Amino acid sequence: SSNSSRSPLPDNSQRVPTSPQARAKRKIATLMEEVELLKQDKATKQRKTIYYVAQGRAIRRLAALYSPIEDLIAENDRRCEHEDSVSTLEQDRLQRSYVELVKALPWIHDKIASLDDEDSEDMLRKLKRGADSARGDDTGTLKELVASWVNIEFRPNPLISASDKHHRGFVNDTCGKLLCPAEWCWDDPVVKAGIRDRTTAYIVSENSWPLFMYQNCAAIAGNLEHGLMKSKLLVMGLKALFTSPSSANELDGDGQGTDIIENNRRARRQDQAKVKTCVAITSWRTIDGDFDYEMFWNNIVDFFEDAPGPAARARINELLEWWTRKVFGRNHRQDLTSDVVSQMSVRTLAAQRLAMEDATFDSD
Repeated sequence: SSNSSRSPLPDNSQRVPTSPQARAKRKIATLMEEVELLKQDKATKQRKTIYYVAQGRAIRRLAALYSPIEDLIAENDRRCEHEDSVSTLEQDRLQRSYVELVKALPWIHDKIASLDDEDSEDMLRKLKRGADSARGDDTGTLKELVASWVNIEFRPNPLISASDKHHRGFVNDTCGKLLCPAEWCWDDPVVKAGIRDRTTAYIVSENSWPLFMYQNCAAIAGNLEHGLMKSKLLVMGLKALFTSPSSANELDGDGQGTDIIENNRRARRQDQAKVKTCVAITSWRTIDGDFDYEMFWNNIVDFFEDAPGPAARARINELLEWWTRKVFGRNHRQDLTSDVVSQMSVRTLAAQRLAMEDATFDSD
């Protein structure tokens, strides 16, 4: 037939025949390269995750205990775009937190600018994971330690157990006195009953300073600032978080003197607020009954950051210096003037060696 007599089509592929085994090996090699690239990409992502999570652990201590990182960044962007706009108290808080965030993570602004939206969101998620993880770790640490400190310092009967949620708080007489608002007297049976029965006349909220925040757990009605933020429990809590749990029992510092570790000032302010917010908290619910923990945090930070005038600011600086002494002990490095250092053995030895060199050169 005509179909059977038709000539075969010419081969225009110009292929050069190779063995199937060689082709299979090359495919395997290509796949292996792709697998290796995927492994490297995974390893790079894992390193980034570890780095961002580790960096994020500082945020809840140094920048903001509650506010999302995105809110801090958004507030700074708002101020850059609307320079003449009036700011609310809450916006001022966010901006102060953003400033501390940039101090803690100086690379964050440039990094966000260099990433696309997806990678930027991924980075912020990892930072948040590290921040919340550290906050949870610190809360767990304080939960165990505060119970033991209260047992040692105040000898409640029965003793407080860190794992028992039902026999602490206002039902426990010792804890009730520590948590009692400064404007009331826990020893007054009417006050005690009103707080325990949660009557409208005795509402315990974030609008009161608890007595455990005062030196010797005592407040002066006519001067509520006196002794505030000087509680032994607070100092022990901050030392447990900021230095080490074992150092919490070493409270030998003297409250007089100048600030010796300027780089730790913002850490002290934020950690003090964090300790006070954590002392009575057992979970990270923002509101527990009538008590709003986030507002409590804001009240503490405002006490330090939003002084009404220079006199109050001077008292705050003295208070921070007191905390420096309590947490870091005595240090006189600021007194090491050039005249003092010139009399010390390192400088003296250097001068003696130079003199010996000169004497040897002259003798030659």
